[in-house]
Amino acid sequence: MFINWKLREINLKIVYYGPSLSGKTSSLQYIHQRTRPDRRGELISLKTREDRTLYFDYMQFEMGEISGLKPRFNIYTVPGQVYYRGTRKLVLKGVDGIVFVADSQIRRLNENIAAINDLFEDLEELGFKPDEVPLILQCNKRDLPEIMPVLALKESLGLNGVPTFESVAVDGAGVLDGLKNIISQVVTKARGKIYSSPA
Repeated sequence: MFINWKLREINLKIVYYGPSLSGKTSSLQYIHQRTRPDRRGELISLKTREDRTLYFDYMQFEMGEISGLKPRFNIYTVPGQVYYRGTRKLVLKGVDGIVFVADSQIRRLNENIAAINDLFEDLEELGFKPDEVPLILQCNKRDLPEIMPVLALKESLGLNGVPTFESVAVDGAGVLDGLKNIISQVVTKARGKIYSSPA
């Protein structure tokens, strides 16, 4: 969270995190399509030759005021591939809320578990207490055969008690519900910080 008191702006950062090809970029593309053009910036994607996300996808959008400040939400996705761990950590710096996008397919369970472990390690190395960072679980690809039951997936990832949303990111199902929840958590936490910080 960064507050520019002069411009009365508050910058909040939400990161979509998860294994490769789990639906992070598809989620962000849908959010971008559904956000009013006068309220959002460009969707920027840095990709590899294979058209996979290399560094990150990024977009910014604005909402109504929070405690007299205009919020700007900066939304990023991280690259899922294992060898971009350093980039993922860089993108997580200063994060205010996280959407963990899990691939619901049974065969991807180990990759989901590796990704959630990486996330918690990265947060700790960046000085966060993982259980204090607003987090939701987006169980994606619910339209495919051979998927895990949501409760089993939550349990395997150690995310019992975390708000959970089922999604099909390619057509947008469930994506905005998850986004609204993480925004609500982030805003609630930001309000508490604003009231305790000097203007």
